[in-house]
Formats: sequence, C-alpha cells, structure tokens
Amino acid sequence: MALDSIDRTPPPFFRVGFAPLTKLIFFGALSLLLMYADKQLQFTLPVRSALSTLILPVQWIVLQPGRAIESVSEYFQNLDQAQSDLAAAKIKALQQAARSQQVEQLLLENQNLRQLMGLQPLLASSSQVAEVLFDVADPYNQRMVIDKGLLKDVALGSPVIDAGGVVGQVTRVFPMTSEVTLLTDRDQSIPVLNSRTGARNVAYGDILNGTPQIELRFVPASADVKEGDLLTTSGIDGVYPSGLQVGRIGHIERRVDISFARIHATPLAELKGRHVLVLRPSGLKDGKGNTP
Repeated sequence: MALDSIDRTPPPFFRVGFAPLTKLIFFGALSLLLMYADKQLQFTLPVRSALSTLILPVQWIVLQPGRAIESVSEYFQNLDQAQSDLAAAKIKALQQAARSQQVEQLLLENQNLRQLMGLQPLLASSSQVAEVLFDVADPYNQRMVIDKGLLKDVALGSPVIDAGGVVGQVTRVFPMTSEVTLLTDRDQSIPVLNSRTGARNVAYGDILNGTPQIELRFVPASADVKEGDLLTTSGIDGVYPSGLQVGRIGHIERRVDISFARIHATPLAELKGRHVLVLRPSGLKDGKGNTP
C-alpha cells in the first residue's frame, strides 16, 4: 500500500466539539454550581457517608503503624519515668525513715524531760480520715461538709487538719455528716505559738485583699515578729493538740500612730482539699473517762 493513500485527517473525536476555552468556562461554572447546590441541598451527603464508611477500615489499617510506634515510645517513656519516680521515692523513704527515727528520739526525750519537770505527758490524739463533700454556699461564712458524723464518733469541736496543717474545727455534727468551719472564717479563732520566739497569741479568721487569711490581733508594734515566722497550735485551749502547723507570717504593718501591729498569716493547710483528718479534741474524754 502506498503511503500517499493513508488518510491523515484527525478522527472526528478530536475534530468535533467546542473550543478548549469554552469547555473550561463551562465546566468551571458547572463545578461552582454543583458545589453551591451541594452546600445548600447536601445531596452528596449520603455518598460521602457511604464512602467514609467504606474507607474506614483502610484508614484504621493505615493508622496502626504510627499508633504502634507511639505506644512503644510512650511505654518506654513511662518506664523511664516510673524508674525515676521509684528512685526518688526510695530516696525520700530513706530520708523520711531517718527523720522518723529522729522524731521518735525527740519524743522520747521530750517525754522524759516532762516527767522530770513534773509536767503532764503529751498524749497522741485519735484520728480518722474524712472526705469533703462540698463547701457550704454562704458568702459570709467559710465552711465545708465532711462525710463523718455522730455515727463515726465525731465530736463537736473536733480539730480538722490535712497534710499542711490545721484546716478548721467541727462546729456542727449530724448523724452522717459534719460541718467544719475553716480557720479563716471571721468567727473562728485559734490559739497559736510563734515557733521562733515562743510568744503566744490568738489568731482570728480574716480577709486580706480578697484572700482568706488569719490575723494576729493585739500584738504590740514593738513585738519580735518577722515575716516567715511559723505559727503552730499552743494547745492551751484543750481543743487543738500542741505543735500542729497553722500558718506562716506573710504581712506585717506597723504604724507610729497605732500601738498594735497589723499582722496577717497565710494558712499552711490546703483549705480546698478532698480529704482531711478529724482529730479528737485533746481535752475531751472518751467513754471510759480517759483522754485520747
């Protein structure tokens, strides 16, 4: 067959139709119309839902290698953290053990000295753990309710403490609950002792710049009081055992025209904690007539 006999004209498919620019404008407009219609009518939502359901296993399979790597990495990180925490806990346990031995020795020496001086020996108070149920919704009082009451031998006036120090005192007792007035309440007072100087005073609940505090009243302006001094319970009221941490002096205001200083201390207890320890009042006797 001769080459000049071959038909070199393009097929009708490439020869018939609109111009490329016309097609671009048409299909662009059609795409915009379809997107707008889908936005308004959501007619492709079932299709997308079906497709997402079908490709979900594929997505899950694709994500598994990354999740496996993350799990392995997290496992080793947690393992390292656990080992570090364990080492720190062992060191802290050793330190606490040494401190506990010193405390036992000091208690023994204190007991012997009190016996030599003819003083009444210090007695440990019985205690029980209670959970804070809620804070009393009263803007004028600072109180909370705990889950222990008369059925658990909670006595009226029992001191309430936590790991930081004194929280307050039981002021109402019900069969299954009790109401605790925080030591920062305006109607609450507690006898305290300055651990540095040995000076005794009474601390009252107060508010300083919107923050619950305790205030030492009727302290002479010339008294030896410094910021940072630790206040503990003195034990002279027969309610709070002596030596419990109460607060730390944080604000002292002395004025030449006033004979008394204005002294505020920050409570060391976490007044919004979840668990507290309820002590038996140091001067209260049990059913056998013995102090706890």
